Amino acid sequence: MELSKRQEAILEIVKKEGPITGEQIAERLSLTRATLRPDMAILTMAGLLEARPRVGYYYSGKSPNRVIAEKLHRIKVGEIKSVPVVVSEHCSVYDAVVTMFIEDVGTLIVVREGGILEGVISRKDLLKITLGGQDIHKLPVGVVMTRMPNVITVGPDDSVWAAAKKLITHEVDALPVVRPVEEGDKTKELEVIGRLSKTNITRLFVELGEGN
Repeated sequence: MELSKRQEAILEIVKKEGPITGEQIAERLSLTRATLRPDMAILTMAGLLEARPRVGYYYSGKSPNRVIAEKLHRIKVGEIKSVPVVVSEHCSVYDAVVTMFIEDVGTLIVVREGGILEGVISRKDLLKITLGGQDIHKLPVGVVMTRMPNVITVGPDDSVWAAAKKLITHEVDALPVVRPVEEGDKTKELEVIGRLSKTNITRLFVELGEGN
C-alpha cells in the first residue's frame, strides 16, 4: 500500500501526538478539515489509524504490510472461489484436453455422481500422456489423474492466505474447494463446491490494490 506525502505526514503527527482530533491535525498541516477528510477516511479504512468519538485519532501500530496480511487472513476461500470445471474419470483424455482449452483452466477436477471428489488432472498430466503416443480418444482420464487421498484441497472457511500457501508449497495451479459429506457418525467423502486458483488470488490482490 503506497501512501501519499500528505497521508504520511498525517501518520507522523498522529504517532507523535495521538490521540488527536481532526481539527488539530488540520491546524498542524495548515489545511481545512474538509481537505483532509478523504485522507483520514483512507487511513482509517486501511487500518493504519483508529478513531474514537470524543477522543480523536490514534495510531493503530500496524504497518501497511501488516494490514494487508490481516486482510488476507480474514478473507475466506468461499468469498473468492470460482465455479469448478469438472469431468468424470471415464472421460477420455481427448475430451479432457478440449474441455481444458474451452474453459481456459489449468486444472480439471474429476468427480463422480453427486459431485464427490475423485481426483484432479493438470495441464502437465495431459501434456505427458498426449506426447506418449497413446490413443487419447480411448484412454480415460482416470488412468492419469491424481487420485484421492493424494489431492490437496481447501474448505470454504479456510483463509485465502492458507490456500495461497498450499498453492505455492505443492506447486499446483488450482485447488478443489470441498465440504465433507457425512455418513452417520463418519465423514468419508468430499463434495466439490468450487475451485480456488492462482487467478483468484491474483484478482484479489488487484482488488485490494484498488482499495475495493
